[in-house]
Amino acid sequence: MTAGEFRKGMTFVIDGEPHVILDFQHVKPGKGAAFVRTKHKNILTGAIKEEAFNPSDKFDAAIIETKKMQYSYSDGELYYFMDPETFDQVPMGEELVADAIKFIRENDIVTVKFYEGAPFLCEAENFVILKVTETEPGVKGNTATNVTKAATVETGAVVQVPIFIEEGEYIQIDTRSGEYLGRAKAE
Repeated sequence: MTAGEFRKGMTFVIDGEPHVILDFQHVKPGKGAAFVRTKHKNILTGAIKEEAFNPSDKFDAAIIETKKMQYSYSDGELYYFMDPETFDQVPMGEELVADAIKFIRENDIVTVKFYEGAPFLCEAENFVILKVTETEPGVKGNTATNVTKAATVETGAVVQVPIFIEEGEYIQIDTRSGEYLGRAKAE
């Protein structure tokens, strides 16, 4: 592919590493040659870079494989995920699962992304329902709006919840922001 074909969300390889295009702009100045201004993110490191390319610059496409996998267990150092089709176990280190693991229970389904056969990202479902295991009791009569308190859910994550949420209740959480969305029924 050429830089002139870049679109938001496309993946390409530069300096031997995969990048995703966050933003791009085709620029045709009055004088001089046209160029493509891009903002791209290194998929492996998360580093964001702004760079200009000649529209005819050639790049290889980065093939990113996405699989739904089941969280099995942690041995203290690695987290193990099972491919439900092949039953293969894929171990991942803390750095790959840090954002997602706080919202994942054993046997939960997650999305794992691979580049050249190696996992580089683990994502929890966007919305999860978890049980509150620890929180301060609500105070009767305290009905002020937007008053929140910390609540620990069954996975160990701490979420800010309204004052009326009690231990043992199930809540829905947006895993992308860690935000409380509302009460929920047990799954």
